[in-house]
Amino acid sequence: MIAPNLDTAIARLGQMIHDARDIVPFTGAGISTECGIPDFRSPGGLWTKNRPIPFDEFLASQEARNESWRRRFAMSDQFGDAQPGRGHRALASLYRAGKVPAVVTQNIDNLHQASGIAPEHVVELHGNTTYAVCLDCAGRYELAWVRARMEAGNGCAPDCPSCGGFIKTATVSFGQAMPDEAMRHAEQLALTCDLFLAIGSSLVVWPAAGFPLMAKRNGARLVIINREPTEFDEVADLVVHQDIGTVLEPFIVH
Repeated sequence: MIAPNLDTAIARLGQMIHDARDIVPFTGAGISTECGIPDFRSPGGLWTKNRPIPFDEFLASQEARNESWRRRFAMSDQFGDAQPGRGHRALASLYRAGKVPAVVTQNIDNLHQASGIAPEHVVELHGNTTYAVCLDCAGRYELAWVRARMEAGNGCAPDCPSCGGFIKTATVSFGQAMPDEAMRHAEQLALTCDLFLAIGSSLVVWPAAGFPLMAKRNGARLVIINREPTEFDEVADLVVHQDIGTVLEPFIVH
């Protein structure tokens, strides 16, 4: 059911939240756009300006690794000071109230953690861009270390000092395997919740897009909050095509 206006949407959502026992928010890029972080697919989005670098290309080419890191630091210079928005803060309030056991996110920006949700309760399907890992030994590296090495090495991305493996942001690139543990955790949450909130996601990236349907088919109520229509709108119990921050702001508890 598509909410006819903002007030009706907030009232219906509030009642559903009140009635729910376990709420699982599933967030996409739309929740972070008000924080100054553009999404990837929309006109003017990041992928309209730079072709994504596939994982196999990253592995095969030093030049691709250099370019990947150059883009990452350009993003950091532009969006590195982003702070959690109203949507993040609202979900953190529900988390503190015991309504939300965990958040499942397609985002890599770390803003759910910054809003106050414990890192172990943020299920990152596409990883995290705020630190790096060695692809061979899984050693963790901070971005400042990588940047310093690149500047000292004339823009050449460094390899792992421990094992010689390639160092990459802890994100999932095209062609890279999805994280098994995160996918299993997300599936468990989808199957045990009684209210699933799909927020700011186009719901076109599979297999992650399957979690709303999984929850719905297992008896949960499904709410979709997104500026644009999705292909799952017709099966949702509530659809809100309004500004995400404005819809969720009433649920922020200071």
